[in-house]
Amino acid sequence: MPAPHTSSLAASTAPLSVKQLLLEGAEALEGISPTPRLDAEVLLAHTLGCDRSRLYAWPDAPVGDEPRAAFSTLIGQRLKGIPVAYLRGRQEFWGLDLEIGPGALIPRPETEHLVEAILNHLPRGGRFLDLGTGSGAVALAVAHERPDAVVTATERSPAALAVARNNRDRLGLSRVTLVATWWTHGVRGPFDVIASNPPYIADGDLCLHALRHEPVEALTAGPDGLDAIRALLPGAVAALAPGGILALEHGAEQGAAVATCMAEAGLHPLAGAHDLAGHLRIATGRR
Repeated sequence: MPAPHTSSLAASTAPLSVKQLLLEGAEALEGISPTPRLDAEVLLAHTLGCDRSRLYAWPDAPVGDEPRAAFSTLIGQRLKGIPVAYLRGRQEFWGLDLEIGPGALIPRPETEHLVEAILNHLPRGGRFLDLGTGSGAVALAVAHERPDAVVTATERSPAALAVARNNRDRLGLSRVTLVATWWTHGVRGPFDVIASNPPYIADGDLCLHALRHEPVEALTAGPDGLDAIRALLPGAVAALAPGGILALEHGAEQGAAVATCMAEAGLHPLAGAHDLAGHLRIATGRR
């Protein structure tokens, strides 16, 4: 067995098959990753330049020394807690293949509910503003889905903005306007829909250890996790057109508090959206 947080997959000189490498990779990640087998499959497919289905189609195919060593290195990095998306440099979101770097938050499946809320409220030819776009996931998903929409996205992190710009250009969505700024500062409205997946984890939350490789400024927002929402609300409300919609992603236990913040900012509450676990995760309000 490999020593804790190390990988010995490349130590053997005997030929190893795809099936054997997957087994050893998954065993190495057991207890470290919540999805050891899936991680091993994704990383081996990435190493071999194929999709996961090919691993099952050719389980007995031998793996050469060079890809075996590369896979071993990736397993070793995963043992240190580095997310698979960063190791691959890619993450799928809303059917889009996004390039992801350590300077930008990894898009999560629950954020697709934010995209759904935006699309439900965005009128034909409407103007949409994404605040704190990170990798560009939400803005690019909306632009991809709605070619008629005028899409603008803001981001203050130069590293994240570079990731978003690269994704925009690579996906052929150059009509999305990216602005280097903090929330709505310097952005001219009005917008029909404004949305954000802001930082909403409380400082010191125990979950932050598992997220330690992602940019902390995109994760935490004060003692109760609501500082970012409080900061963006005044500008967002002012930038909305009359009748415009603001949609915010928030934590699983923050629904009531976020609804109160939005009401105090002058927004009329609308029905939110729940994640697959039944937690309210998207708050929406109308100006």
